[in-house]
Amino acid sequence: MTSQVSTSAEQAEPTEPTDGAALVGGQRQPDGTKEVRRLDRVIIRFAGDSGDGMQLTGDRFTSETASFGNDLSTLPNFPAEIRAPAGTLPGVSSFQLHFADHDILTPGDAPNVLVAMNPAALKANIGDVPRGAEIIVNTDEFTKRPMAKVGYDTSPLEDGSLDGYSVHPVPLTTLTIEALKDFGLTRREAERSKNMFALGLLSWMYHRPTEGTESFLRKKFAKKPEIAEANVAAFRAGWNFGETTEDFAVSFEVAPATKAFPPGTYRNISGNLALSYGLVAASRQADLPLYLGSYPITPASDILHELSKHKNFGVRTFQAEDEIAGIGAALGAAFGGALAVTTTSGPGVALKSETIGLAVSLELPLLVVDIQRGGPSTGLPTKTEQADLLQAMYGRNGEAPVPVVAPRTPADCFDAALEAARIALTYRTPVFLLSDGYLANGSEPWRIPEIDELPDLRVRFATGPNHVLDDGSEVFWPYKRDPQTLARPWAVPGTPGLEHRIGGIEKQDGTGNISYDPANHDHMVRIRQAKIDGIDVPDVEVDDPEGRAKVLVLGWGSTYGPITAAVRRIRAAGGTIAQAHLRHINPFPRNLGEALEGYEKVVVPEMNLGQLATLLRAKYLVDAHSLTQVRGLPFKAEQLAQALKEAIDD
Repeated sequence: MTSQVSTSAEQAEPTEPTDGAALVGGQRQPDGTKEVRRLDRVIIRFAGDSGDGMQLTGDRFTSETASFGNDLSTLPNFPAEIRAPAGTLPGVSSFQLHFADHDILTPGDAPNVLVAMNPAALKANIGDVPRGAEIIVNTDEFTKRPMAKVGYDTSPLEDGSLDGYSVHPVPLTTLTIEALKDFGLTRREAERSKNMFALGLLSWMYHRPTEGTESFLRKKFAKKPEIAEANVAAFRAGWNFGETTEDFAVSFEVAPATKAFPPGTYRNISGNLALSYGLVAASRQADLPLYLGSYPITPASDILHELSKHKNFGVRTFQAEDEIAGIGAALGAAFGGALAVTTTSGPGVALKSETIGLAVSLELPLLVVDIQRGGPSTGLPTKTEQADLLQAMYGRNGEAPVPVVAPRTPADCFDAALEAARIALTYRTPVFLLSDGYLANGSEPWRIPEIDELPDLRVRFATGPNHVLDDGSEVFWPYKRDPQTLARPWAVPGTPGLEHRIGGIEKQDGTGNISYDPANHDHMVRIRQAKIDGIDVPDVEVDDPEGRAKVLVLGWGSTYGPITAAVRRIRAAGGTIAQAHLRHINPFPRNLGEALEGYEKVVVPEMNLGQLATLLRAKYLVDAHSLTQVRGLPFKAEQLAQALKEAIDD
């Protein structure tokens, strides 16, 4: 959704409070209306069946929060099944949103407010909810059968097990049906709007704007205006319920984060959307058509869906019959002179590996976007993981080096796409862009860049002969290299005089003719490796404010938010720790080895079993300490803070 807010405030001093919303103040209104309290941040989690519309509810609350001007971070969490078993623990879908009046980095460790639409949602999420937090439960669903389905022998609303929480029992289904009784809907149809009732209630509680949601509903259901108005009515009924019921005596305000953002125009954006926009921007900056050859796979499919909407920017999308066909078509488009992209997740990378090796041999620019998910095999399609790093580095036959770039936040996916395109076009190589499910589905505010801030990615195609033979005749050598980049010329097929061989058999250096010569093969393998090793990437920046830290925490990809939040907590408590984060993993920044040698201990948090740590140990001979988890969820900031504190104290 396109929610925008402009600000000209200066960058605020970043903070990351500990869990639990901080109460800044409260006041009783002079006219006797309900008390309004100011908070500096809140973490809300909507939870229910996968058919209850929790993702839509969370997305709408997020969009209104972005338009209000808060900083925010989200964590959608949903089952792999299209329609998971209703009322069961595996079928629970949730959406967590952390929003604040200051700079934040993560979706939060634990919700201050849980909205539970049924017993399964309560049971699946109660373990994450701290004592004293607010729980809003749909009491209509707490009947014998739904409770028994998830193992409740007695009602948790009556047996005292929730005494440590502030529980708000609300008959959401009944109230929604009553609010829609004049619309002529069946009971089943009316029940579907209970998520909008809950959204209206939470929008009242936290003073969220409402106009955007009402406009969204009317647009979404434009072909069924009666359904649109029913949802609007349910949304308004939820708002009015909060305003009038005695159970909710207090509402809350979280001021806009005006000091958290540099000047500019902002919008809320997810990682996959930012990556899509980055690819479109790259094609425009390169003055090349964008071609996507892809096969639908969670969690990468949204990129295919989004890019298919942008034919006006010269984007062509091809939904292939399988992963191999998708990358084959993309590589053909690269040969034809397009900015070529293929998108997938880990299982698809395995299928694409031979064609990636072919792209290495042909030395053509190709972006391979891997939105990582839990594996192996089909694994956890809707959960996040960082376990494809070694596959991206080495998952091909022969010596087939490929650059690897990893974004660190949802908004950073835009810049990472531009950087991957720069490397691919400049050095004529396939490039891996490693995002993951957490970044892909999560969202945050993004400053829309000005056109003159974007890099110039234009390339020069070969137009004529580039080599003079001993007899003085001029010819085109497809593998004659640029002395600076070692890139070969890019010749668009059909250009007169530039005919040359392609295919997977080893080429002779310079001429591109098929060669079985051992010395030539050794030379080609080494020069392809030298080309990747010589890619110009920025130095890694180490954040060590006092310059006396003994421990360096080094991350890559989506661990940036939790790591940075944990580092802030340690420093706020008086601890000393250094931090660095890698965008470029192949090749590593040239100063990385020197940076690692400057610390007694290097800790590497990863959502795998230590893949980056393995690479660091092999290349730099440092004793990198792995801090790992593979739970399908991102790290929690407090969890990392405790582990890093132990590393400091050890």
